[in-house]
Amino acid sequence: MQGQRWWVPWLYLAPALLILFAFLVYPTIHTVILSFMDENGEVLVTEHCKSDVCEWGIFHNYWYAFHNPSMQEAFVNNIRWLVFFTSITVFLGLVLAVLFDRVRYEPIVKSAIFLPMAISFVGAGVIWGAQAGVYKWTNPAKPQVGLLNAILVALVPGFEPKNWLRLQPWNNFALIVVGIWMWTGFAMVILSAAIKNIPKEILEAARVDGANEFQIFFRIIIPSISSTLTVVATTMVINVLKIFDIVYVMTGGRGGTDVIANRMYTEMFINFEDGRGSAIAVILLLLIVPVMIANIRSFREQEATR
Repeated sequence: MQGQRWWVPWLYLAPALLILFAFLVYPTIHTVILSFMDENGEVLVTEHCKSDVCEWGIFHNYWYAFHNPSMQEAFVNNIRWLVFFTSITVFLGLVLAVLFDRVRYEPIVKSAIFLPMAISFVGAGVIWGAQAGVYKWTNPAKPQVGLLNAILVALVPGFEPKNWLRLQPWNNFALIVVGIWMWTGFAMVILSAAIKNIPKEILEAARVDGANEFQIFFRIIIPSISSTLTVVATTMVINVLKIFDIVYVMTGGRGGTDVIANRMYTEMFINFEDGRGSAIAVILLLLIVPVMIANIRSFREQEATR
């Protein structure tokens, strides 16, 4: 209405804005401030540093985040997750979406593959864990209860059971497999929906012109769903950068499996180094924000083409 005052819309938005500020903006600002403080809540200056020299001065916690061996190990492990988890999850999701696109039992199979998404990360860690799950290891002289060791002992003559979650560096890939198992169904469902939106006339015209299925896949399907592929890939990247639950439940970061988010938890709630933990949280935020922006842009481009 023309007579409506300018502040009326803001009155309706006020509750949501207050909640957003209280639970998102303020904690973010407070975390940034904490990242410049020591364990006593004082701003980092030379005389407050534990060592004789305060590297980077007020940015000492960030120096620690980039130079501490445990943090360097966490960065390397996150890169492993980034490369293998993202690429394999998106690839398997795309392949399964294409393979099950035209079969009669498509809903049943897709429901079975998507089912792990209904399980919490903690539940998945228990299912796959070394205590009573897939990776369980027992003395080689005893029957193997863990599914993976039991299968390998039965199929491979002379195979000696392995404690997969302590076998470096393969324990990192064992954790990545759990993440792939959980998220492949998500990628498959999203990509399947994009494939079904491709006009059937284009696919039929390509087949009439003599194109085989591989040519249709690489020259029609992939270009048609490229924006959706970008959205799924960036979503997986965000999940990787903040991965925590699987590592915390299955290994607790031991055995060379630590990741950035778990390292943040360790510094804040075990070592009680709020400044260092906050610095790691800020670094994690700075890593995720550009990916989120790219994700939002890709999603908008996808919506604009509909």
